[in-house]
This record gives sequence, structure tokens and C-alpha cells, in this order.
Amino acid sequence: MAGCLDGIKVLDLGRYQAGPRCAMILADLGAEVIKVEEPGGDESRGLGRVYWSAYNRGKKSITLNLRSEQGKTLLRELVPTVDMLLQNFRPGVMDAMGFGYDTLKQLNPRLILINVSGFGQHGPYKHRPAYDPIGQAMSGLMGFTGIQDGPPVMTGAPIIDRITALHATIGALAALHRRDMTGQGQALDVCLLDTGYTLMEIPIAQYLLSEKEPQRHGNRAGGIAPCNTYKAQDGWVYLLAVPQHMWGRICRAIGRQDLIDDARFNTIPGRATHAEEIDALVAAWVKDRTVAEVVQVLEREEVPVGPVHSIAQAAHDQHLWARSMLVESEDPDSGKTFVPGLTVKFSETPGAVGPIPRPGAHNEEVYCQRLGRNVEDLKRWQEEGII
Repeated sequence: MAGCLDGIKVLDLGRYQAGPRCAMILADLGAEVIKVEEPGGDESRGLGRVYWSAYNRGKKSITLNLRSEQGKTLLRELVPTVDMLLQNFRPGVMDAMGFGYDTLKQLNPRLILINVSGFGQHGPYKHRPAYDPIGQAMSGLMGFTGIQDGPPVMTGAPIIDRITALHATIGALAALHRRDMTGQGQALDVCLLDTGYTLMEIPIAQYLLSEKEPQRHGNRAGGIAPCNTYKAQDGWVYLLAVPQHMWGRICRAIGRQDLIDDARFNTIPGRATHAEEIDALVAAWVKDRTVAEVVQVLEREEVPVGPVHSIAQAAHDQHLWARSMLVESEDPDSGKTFVPGLTVKFSETPGAVGPIPRPGAHNEEVYCQRLGRNVEDLKRWQEEGII
């Protein structure tokens, strides 16, 4: 099915999440993405059938030992055939393997090199290893999350990895546009800690101006009330009202029209100052109702509200399936599984969710058809541990 990036070819040397998810999005947009796995398969396949499939469905798979000279020779032959190369080794590793950007640029001046790392290609911490939680910890996000006086709290989903993947994708698409105008490729540098800093840019900037440490608000957003989780008879709901007219809607919904013009609550800062009182009013109304009743009443008043779902409830939510945000797929080794659907819905170039490859499933297609090698070469390389 047609995609916006039809004809674009990508070599994906990424592992784990941030890098592979960028390449997955490029594949969703129509690019031909070739996943380079070590012989026997990418190490992150060991993290479970759902994990690897989620970030690598829709790609082709070749196996290649980049520590071998023959493996490096094959990579050098592949580089001129692609538009982008994605890697998330620590800075210096690609140079040590003989594939620094200057070398890659000589092989293919139009190549876009997507570098994804923990701390970036320059900076005091560039050589440190990192995963998503390190970005959450060092950016201030973990310390800023949770209830006041409680311990630091990590987000339940790896938002640093996910947003870094988006930064890498945005950069790759911008570089592709620039290459279309100039004919020249370039190298990109995105990293996990930078992503954390972007998430914390407002609290950090506020601190630099005021030298006052921003405080945690638990499930509240700072400066807004009501804005919290509230316990109903059979679960929790989240609701919030930002503009002043929405406070009026809340008051009508809970049968307290007398509070609409109450001087304590008639401005947004005033409501924030009296957040405890507002929380108590809303909590008292919610506790005698079911989640469905609360949602129904507040939806009718056009107040933003949602049930706080468990994973099981989210998995069975009709909106998830109506939007095809997860789709059923077939793992060639373990059978039925579920993988991410297409995040962006295009009217003319919808793209498609591709299958899950086995390690090296496309060795013959890539090495023989693209590089002109023969089946005997493949057999020999397999015996020598090169592919």
C-alpha cells in the first residue's frame, strides 16, 4: 500500500527502543527498512515476543557480524544503496568499527546518518551508557513526579525512549527534505537526556528565574483546580477544568451553582489557591457515583473527563480498536501476537503494518539481489559466522 516514503531505503542498526522505533515509524510511512541483526538475532529479541515485534514489525531482517572484516565489507557495500542509516551505539563505537560519519559520507554523500544515544555525540557525559530511566532521573523528571514528600517516581511507560524516537524521525524527515534541495546528506544527533530536558524545560526555566524549586503536585497539574484523580464507587476518574467558564460547568454538574460566582473560585489563580477545598467538593460528589455515571454527567456538560483505566480495561476499550492502535499479527515462531498500529492516519498514502521477520529472513534478497552475491557466498558466510 502506498506510503509517503515509498522508495526511501533505511539501514537500521538500532537496538532496544528509541532507535528501532524511529525506524519502525519510517517503515510505517513507506520506507524500506532493513534491520541489521547479529547472527542468531538481535539481543533485544530476548526481551520477549511482544517487545521485539512491537518495534521491528514491518522491517526486513538481515544478519551481519560487524566485528568481522567480511561483515564490514558487506556494510560498506550496502551504505551506497540506502538513503538513511540509523545507529544507537555509544559515541565513538561507529568510528572504532570504521564507520564514522566522514567515512560514511565518502561512501554515500547523500546518506542521512541518524545517531541516537543516551547523552549525545558531544557533551560531558557522551561516553556514558543510558536507558530511558536514566534520562528521567537526570533531567529532573523523576524527582518532579509523584506526591509531595514521597520518593522519586518513574513514569510507567518509557516516555523518554518514545519521544527520542519522534525527535529522530522528525530530524530524519527534515534532513530528507534538505537533501532533496541540496543533494547533500547530513548527520543527526538526538539523545535520551535531551528529551528529558525538553520535558522539563518549563520547571527548569522557572527555577533559573526564581531560584525556587518547583514542587510536586501528585496527579494535579500545577496552578489548575479541579485537576486530579477522584475515587468513585467502582474505580477512579480524572477530570480537569482550565478556563473559568469550565468551572461553571463543573458547578452545574455537581449541583453547586452557588459556587460559580464565589469570590474564592472566580479566577484560575484563585481556584489554584483553594485547590484543597475544590478537591474536597469534587471528591464528595464523585464518591457516591459509579465511574460511568460521573463520566456521563460531565461529558454532557462538556467537561474533560476520563475513567482511569487498568491495563485490562484499556486493552478492551473500543476506541483502541476503532483507531487500530494495536493490530493482530503473526509471529513466525510463536504465533498470534499484537503489534502497534499506524499512529498517523493519511488520507492518500495510508501505509501499512508489515509482518514480523525472522533473523536473516531477507539475507538472500539483500545480499544476492541487491549486492549481486550468490547463494554459495551466503552458505559460506553462515558457516563462518559472518551472517
